[in-house]
Amino acid sequence: MDYLQKIAPLFSGWNETLIWSVLQGHMGYAITDHDEAPTAAQLVLGGFCFFAGNPSVSFAAKAAAHEIVPQNEAWRHAIEQAWGERVQQRLRYAIKKEPDVFSRETLRHCVDALPKEFELCPFDEAICAQSFQEDWSCDFCGCFKSSMDFLSRGFGVAALHNGQLVSGASSYCVYDGGFEIEIDTKPEYRQRGLASACGAQLILEALDRGLYPSWDAFDLRSAALAQKLGYHVDHPYTVYMVR
Repeated sequence: MDYLQKIAPLFSGWNETLIWSVLQGHMGYAITDHDEAPTAAQLVLGGFCFFAGNPSVSFAAKAAAHEIVPQNEAWRHAIEQAWGERVQQRLRYAIKKEPDVFSRETLRHCVDALPKEFELCPFDEAICAQSFQEDWSCDFCGCFKSSMDFLSRGFGVAALHNGQLVSGASSYCVYDGGFEIEIDTKPEYRQRGLASACGAQLILEALDRGLYPSWDAFDLRSAALAQKLGYHVDHPYTVYMVR
């Protein structure tokens, strides 16, 4: 933890829960430019890496995940110089962190709107195992060391159809007092309200546990779902996807 405390000031003011998760020692790892006196660092968790500190083209070239998030404009230039056409720029959407914003009535309405041919179930070992079998669902538990680690530190809500996982919402990562939501639906089952029902049930469970369910939107579709469940969009920001 000493090295995490040493680099924490580099990320000061960056209101991102994946960063908190790494700096608090829950999951993920850090890479620094110097062991003893780091001036730049990247935090790596799941498919993301976050660069902060003094921008460096050579250090930006060492990005350890496929989605690269710069701290500021100077880091954007460093990443572009280091990676060139090997990365594609896109926007994500930061969602405001507002603990008292949720309406339980609205959330329960989304849960109750689940089509009758589907059922909601909490994640268990069998559902965790299913989630690792397909690309669309592998991130539900993927940041944890194992299914048992996920079930001991995280939780999720699955939508099942004939016993098969077709949609879900889960703890992508955990931090002190909360977690980051991962939510997705198998492509052929989208536009049926499954993500809304799973997300709403997960948020209700989080509120009952005294945890904050943080949300960061991959695209405008995700941002719209977040707003439907009670969140408010804060601002867009630039990320780089390794091709």
